[in-house]
Amino acid sequence: MSFEWKGIFPALLTPFTKDDELDIPMFEKNLQAQLEAGVHGIIIGGSLGEASTITEKEKEELTEFSVEYLNGKIPVIVNIAESTTKEAVRQAANAKKWGADGLMLLPPMRYKTDDRETITYFKAVARSTELPVMIYNNPVDYKIDTRPELFDELVDCVNITALKESSRDVTNLTRMKNRFGDRFKILCGVDTLAMEELCLGADGWVAGLVCAFPNETAAIYNLVKAGKIEDAINIYRWFMPLLELDIHPKLVQYIKLAASQTGISNEYVRAPRLVLEGEERERILKVINEGIAKRPRLDI
Repeated sequence: MSFEWKGIFPALLTPFTKDDELDIPMFEKNLQAQLEAGVHGIIIGGSLGEASTITEKEKEELTEFSVEYLNGKIPVIVNIAESTTKEAVRQAANAKKWGADGLMLLPPMRYKTDDRETITYFKAVARSTELPVMIYNNPVDYKIDTRPELFDELVDCVNITALKESSRDVTNLTRMKNRFGDRFKILCGVDTLAMEELCLGADGWVAGLVCAFPNETAAIYNLVKAGKIEDAINIYRWFMPLLELDIHPKLVQYIKLAASQTGISNEYVRAPRLVLEGEERERILKVINEGIAKRPRLDI
């Protein structure tokens, strides 16, 4: 399907059962909540979806289920996070075969590539497929910085059409817009900077806490785009203690706990991650439950 990189793209959780199998009924429940909230696309197997631990077969099952369930209503994007160019190219072909509509592409894992190697990798994967590609820049977590000037060498890859910007430097958004205009769509990838970047002209938001609070996430986006900034600010300020769960190394456990409290996922994670317990669990639960108790009324 043809689509634009605009709007809310949840980086979906991967729910598991207590026996460490995919929990497809819970995945469906969360997917339906996202659809009802009016999100604009979904991302399978991102960092929040436990990309480092799910198997290829599981990613295939999640993708094919989503494609069939959504039936063209919104695009299905598959994340690629591999250590070798050869494997990344193979995964791009898999995503196409499974029916995905686009790719989110991380730089190589484990080895810290230099600029030349990073660009060569991105080009090789993009040129191997017809699917549209969104580059994921997250130097904080993945140590490779795909800076705006590097996109000079990606302009000729016509299917590289978007950037998930997670450097936490909000000026990169303006630098990209100044340098390239609308050649690349820019989606904020950090929950705690989302409204700031949307107000600066970001085209969308690859969101995390949307997995627990889809309606509030969509409301902020819709209000900003409608110019109703004060209304958006009121929701965003309520949301901030919850959004901060997205910028912690245990974001998977924290957001799964939040989604379990709102009834659209469960707490189970795949080892070596462990379900929260003790003081840490109580502390995070307090943040979540206070947020739920003060949940704003949405009159959109």
